[in-house]
Amino acid sequence: MALRRADRAAAGRLHRPRRPESQGEPPARADVLGWARGRGGTMFHVNHEPGAEIHHTDPFAVPTGQRSPVRRLRGRLAAPVTLWTAPGPAGLTVSSTLVAEGEPDRLLGLIDPESDLWAAVEESGRFAVTPLGPPHRQLADRFAGLFPAPGGLFATGAWNETPYGPVPADAGGWAGCRLDTAREYGWGLLVEATIEAVDLAEEATPLLHYRGRYHELPA
Repeated sequence: MALRRADRAAAGRLHRPRRPESQGEPPARADVLGWARGRGGTMFHVNHEPGAEIHHTDPFAVPTGQRSPVRRLRGRLAAPVTLWTAPGPAGLTVSSTLVAEGEPDRLLGLIDPESDLWAAVEESGRFAVTPLGPPHRQLADRFAGLFPAPGGLFATGAWNETPYGPVPADAGGWAGCRLDTAREYGWGLLVEATIEAVDLAEEATPLLHYRGRYHELPA
């Protein structure tokens, strides 16, 4: 069952503490991809793409000795890049997805509690999770708010409609989930759900996120 906004307020999520700005920490959704804060507070993406980078390194990056050790540790944990979508539609790029086998099978993930995705999931009580591959780099950036989306996030590309939300037509598979509960966890929202449907069309190479950049498994 979707959580009511009144329940979230009672749990204190509507009054969650702000992420420290003094250490150059980006917004919660930046947990997914590489961001940096320039002078004046401007956020910009530092995911290096061939032919697209100006600097080999981020000129405004916080010096290594001043960075949070936990943030540096997290950056060294390679994570699969997934797209979460929900009826509405709404979507968000997420790199904290975990599947737990059992009876029933479960799925967990950390998302931005202020995202449009969470509002849609809370309203509908369900969502779809799609593992992304190397061809989806631009799509991942778009749903992370790092790439322009004229006409809306779902305006480009081919999509298959499902009861859990739209999924990319060229994805290797997706899972349909029913929301069980969610709670504040660190700077994000820990979402727990039951997997109700799995559609695996074909074996696909995963897109990984590691130390602020996209990577793919060697051939």
